[in-house]
Amino acid sequence: MIESRTLSAMGGPAHLTVNGGRAGLLDELAEELERLDGLWSRFLPHSELSRLNAAAGETVTVDPATVGLIQAMRDGHAETGGAYDPTMLPALVAAGYEASFRDPDRRTALADGVRDGGDLAAIEIEGTRVRLPRGMTLDSGGIGKGYAADLLCERALQRGATGVLVELDGDLVVAGEAPVTGFWTVGVEHPDDATTHVETVRLAAGGVATSGTRRRRWSVGDEERHHLLDPRTLLPARTGLHAATVIAGTGARAEVLTKAAFVPPPEGFLNWLPTRNAAGLVISTEGDIRTSSNWEDYR
Repeated sequence: MIESRTLSAMGGPAHLTVNGGRAGLLDELAEELERLDGLWSRFLPHSELSRLNAAAGETVTVDPATVGLIQAMRDGHAETGGAYDPTMLPALVAAGYEASFRDPDRRTALADGVRDGGDLAAIEIEGTRVRLPRGMTLDSGGIGKGYAADLLCERALQRGATGVLVELDGDLVVAGEAPVTGFWTVGVEHPDDATTHVETVRLAAGGVATSGTRRRRWSVGDEERHHLLDPRTLLPARTGLHAATVIAGTGARAEVLTKAAFVPPPEGFLNWLPTRNAAGLVISTEGDIRTSSNWEDYR
């Protein structure tokens, strides 16, 4: 039996669909999603990431899921050569993205002495004890959604579901058997119109993530800004792209890989993705759509 639920989590709408599984599975997944949001939100002063960011180099005991998230951050930073960088929270706040778009009363509080950047390999992890280098901060951002979707899919299968789909504010992960054709059918939203799909892809398992410059925007004086920062300048990236979508083996990797579209030229990004066992699509500010050579494999 297929069951679905829609709720709000991690800064946007969430959709959970399970095929089979034990009674109350959707309730369990929704509760776990709320728990993960509470662990990782930078807008909550007592979240684990907020406590790590404020620890000034001291060790903090965290949940195993938070350890996994930090390890995924380190892996993503290394795989993209630094194009994905979760240590730019001070620059993001300085650019004007301090408050949550969904709840402006939730604001990011940064301790004195924090800085942008830092060596992610220098983060010390021993079991569930984590120590960030003094001054480093971490922002879960998009990878938090992708990794949470991965964890929820894994939990659903462990609880007896034969198939599961988790979508968190546009990032989607599927696992197990699709309910109809053997493939999960996923629409890629147009960056200017969420009711329109620019592409439809078929996925047996894995993640689809989209990053773009159109949704989280604000103005400072006469300048309009967005939340995707270029690690080289610590300013909103300027690449001529509205959006980048990536298909990869997990939601966390799909999210990380999208960020590489906003640092190098798009042509290099689309040529690079197949070498990472991933596929991608980019939409330019003029509306042109380009895909990697292996995108056709998912149509």
